[in-house]
Amino acid sequence: MATKQLQSEPTPARPKSTNGVINGSKAGTGDTRIVVIVYGSEQENIVSVFADVLGKPFRLAARFSSVGIEDHGTVIGVAAKDAKVDIRSRNTMVMVVINAHCVGLGMPPDVDLSEASDYEFLYTEAPFFRRDLSRFIAFTLGQISHHEALITKPRTYFISTTFPDVRTALSNLDILSVGSDAVEIRVDLLKEPLSEGGFNAVPSLSYVGEQVMLLRQRTELPIIFTTRCTRENGRFPMDNPDLYYQYLYRAIQWGCEYIDVEVWLPEEIRKKLFERRGNSRIISAFHDFSGTFKWPSPQAQTIFQESRKYGDIVKMITIINSISENYELEYFRSQIKVNYPDGPPLSAVNMGQLGQLSRALNTVFSPITHPLLPIVAAPGQMSAAEINGALSTMGQLPKKNIYAIGSFRSTPQATFFEKCFNELGLPHKFASIGRGVKGTVEAFCLQPNFGGAYINPPLPSSQPYIPMLSDAARTIGAIDTIVRGEGTNTFTGDNATWKGIRATLTRDFAPSAYKDRAAIILSSNGEDAASAIFALRSLNIGKIYTVGFKAQGPLASGVEPFTSIESVQRVDQPFAIISALPPEKSHLVQPLLRHFSNGRQREDGKVQVGKRKVFVDLANGPRKGDPLAVAEASGWTAYGVADTSAFTTVETLRLLVGQNVPYSFVRLASGQGLY
Repeated sequence: MATKQLQSEPTPARPKSTNGVINGSKAGTGDTRIVVIVYGSEQENIVSVFADVLGKPFRLAARFSSVGIEDHGTVIGVAAKDAKVDIRSRNTMVMVVINAHCVGLGMPPDVDLSEASDYEFLYTEAPFFRRDLSRFIAFTLGQISHHEALITKPRTYFISTTFPDVRTALSNLDILSVGSDAVEIRVDLLKEPLSEGGFNAVPSLSYVGEQVMLLRQRTELPIIFTTRCTRENGRFPMDNPDLYYQYLYRAIQWGCEYIDVEVWLPEEIRKKLFERRGNSRIISAFHDFSGTFKWPSPQAQTIFQESRKYGDIVKMITIINSISENYELEYFRSQIKVNYPDGPPLSAVNMGQLGQLSRALNTVFSPITHPLLPIVAAPGQMSAAEINGALSTMGQLPKKNIYAIGSFRSTPQATFFEKCFNELGLPHKFASIGRGVKGTVEAFCLQPNFGGAYINPPLPSSQPYIPMLSDAARTIGAIDTIVRGEGTNTFTGDNATWKGIRATLTRDFAPSAYKDRAAIILSSNGEDAASAIFALRSLNIGKIYTVGFKAQGPLASGVEPFTSIESVQRVDQPFAIISALPPEKSHLVQPLLRHFSNGRQREDGKVQVGKRKVFVDLANGPRKGDPLAVAEASGWTAYGVADTSAFTTVETLRLLVGQNVPYSFVRLASGQGLY
């Protein structure tokens, strides 16, 4: 058990809203209350894993009454049988409680503990998905926010899983979710089998919870939790609105990023869900299947007004009788943007074949389907490829030439990008070309059909033909992605590499695990290390020590070079080591990995514990030795260039074509190696 560390100035109050940023330059602090984990019988090991992911020590307590502000900075574990004594009388301003329930115990979560806790984490012991826990805790505590990133995208889509059991979808989920920014679980379409045969009329909370768990274990996309009623083309009964509240609030506790709340529900329920939504976001939904709804009517304005009262996104879906009603919707959409410039965003489409034009023109969370799904979730739904094809036909998605410029093995990378373009139905062409003589990049940028480029090795940020730079590219001093402005000849230089490194660093750890901790970066020069420094800084890292280079410019503050063996020995245990050394020198990191070893890992039960430090090797190519194997043997959580490259590719595609291709698909489509 780790030693308890005390902090003198706790911040017990829960923030009103999330301030975590998933794609910005700084991770947020989020909820700073004491994290208390309620664990089941013989499941105390899960407490150490929560602490490990958060980068904190932990201790076990007998009661909530024995937890005080002196425990700030420590994860506390309370056994379920003890928690029931005083969980409802705890100080909610000081503690945030997570009921951690292992579904393999053969019984559903205790209902009283579920209701009394702030959140509930469902997990399996074998296999145990640590990245699922990392994502859950970072989101529920407000250290990351998917919504803040998504609302800035020009277009967003979500795929609906229309399977009666999500297990059926898991094998194809990597492909199903290409182009999607979120995945919807249709709770009303789930079918819970009964032991005596047949199915439950309404799937139980325990069954739905396991379905959400299975889905989250297999996708990094935000989850939309939907209980569509019988009147709105669903199967959930309408005679008990309180039943909706039970399921929708439990979805908030499970850490679902979006909760679909139908506007017909009583205002009291919608208001309560909105006020208790935590870091989840509410989609206020209206559907009309009568065929009598008209977009120019006062009714449409009234419904939007009612929906926006308790919604972060307003969704309005209707059946139409004439194609001209699509244009009426577009006028309504334009009026909403003018009259409500501060939102909430409007997602509005017309159903049926006549309404497919509106699906192509909608830009906020357009519902999409996929040929591999058993049924479409609503009449007239289109796939991402079909929508992109329609946009291309209408001239709204012009054909572009997109390039990889530099030292690439051109055929594998071109093939991969073409796979993505084909799956998304994009009209673009992709080509890998050499850097060539000076001025080659500028010459391609000036071509009329130039749509953007990925550059490796990166360009220095001081390029006269790239007048605009992202903050990251300017600070790092390197451009690895050139983005062409929509409908303009202006170019923006960006840097996707640092985002790929940060996504790797937070795959199994919450952002708070890095706060004020020490890190070491090895590199032959400052240029190769700049993206790693920026990524660590975005996680609020403490002191950064360097080997092989001295940081310059805006990244130099708080960076100290090692000058001797003695200076290495004086350093406290680093939380992260990143090697940006070339392949032929990558073995030089191995002595440091052994010196700062955690010791060999053990497995206690079936949940792995004790991996409290991170090593990332950015070397790409044949190398001496095996730093990743040495790191694993020395107790580090180790990642290689395949991880960072895959995450960087995800970010690059978002920048170049504005579409989301999940990390899992990148790894699947790229095989064992990446390019």
